Amino acid sequence: MRIKSLEMRARIVVEGFWKGLHKSPYHGFSVEFSEYRPYTKGDDPRFIDWKVLARSDRVFIKKFEDETNLRCTLLVDQSQSMGYGSGEYTKATYAATLAATLAHFLMGQGDAVGLATFDEKPDQAIPARNRPGHLRRLMVHLDQAPKGSGTDIIAPLKAISEMIRRRGVFVLISDLLAPIEELETNLGYLAAAGHDLVIFHTLDRAELEFTFDKATHFRDVETGQDLYIDPDAARAGYLKRLNAHLDALRGICDRNRIDYRLLPTDEPLELALFDFIRNRKDAGALPARAVNRV
Repeated sequence: MRIKSLEMRARIVVEGFWKGLHKSPYHGFSVEFSEYRPYTKGDDPRFIDWKVLARSDRVFIKKFEDETNLRCTLLVDQSQSMGYGSGEYTKATYAATLAATLAHFLMGQGDAVGLATFDEKPDQAIPARNRPGHLRRLMVHLDQAPKGSGTDIIAPLKAISEMIRRRGVFVLISDLLAPIEELETNLGYLAAAGHDLVIFHTLDRAELEFTFDKATHFRDVETGQDLYIDPDAARAGYLKRLNAHLDALRGICDRNRIDYRLLPTDEPLELALFDFIRNRKDAGALPARAVNRV
């Protein structure tokens, strides 16, 4: 995360992921998941993927475009609340790196990847494609600081789903700091539209555990309101409300068959990538499935 270039960060995570698979019991699992099939006698050797052979010592044939139907759209929250970070980087930086990592990996497998960012309103959506220069366009769009104010998650997600009518995988990366009733309405709307929805709920470790130890002024980055808080007095109530919010969110995902992953910003990104791929493999093509809890 100390690397300035977003594209380089994503590349390093993906390369580390491949190396980890090569040394793990899951060796070969990723390439079997989506865009390759084992070489069989009679296949044209011109279509052997030599890079996969070098990484895995196994011979695979790259599928043609019409053999796969995975289209993934990354929905990335860029509201002001994503600008918070208790360490060396913010939730926004972590979310952008995760999105860039998924884009880098999926496009490397031959999948089509699109992107839509939002704050209190949707930004311009980039359609899912896989062509020269497209990954670079996604990286440039992702490499932007949070610029919005509030997190009105209803309006942007509804607008995005109307812009992108073709069914596919939607990956939502957000801190989901919105009223639970609004989240239930919006997430249910996306699920009912037939999209295969994956959520990476991105929160800072300080938000999850309320690790503050000194009384101080806190400023709401979205409203500008200042609050003087004694952490010792506020911790129990804060954690109770946070856990109630998380439980309700998991319940929404259970009911709508949405993949849910709570992702603290201090967690290695290759683990999130592994979970994403494993769930795609377990799901088959694009059917809905049970929640992956953390």
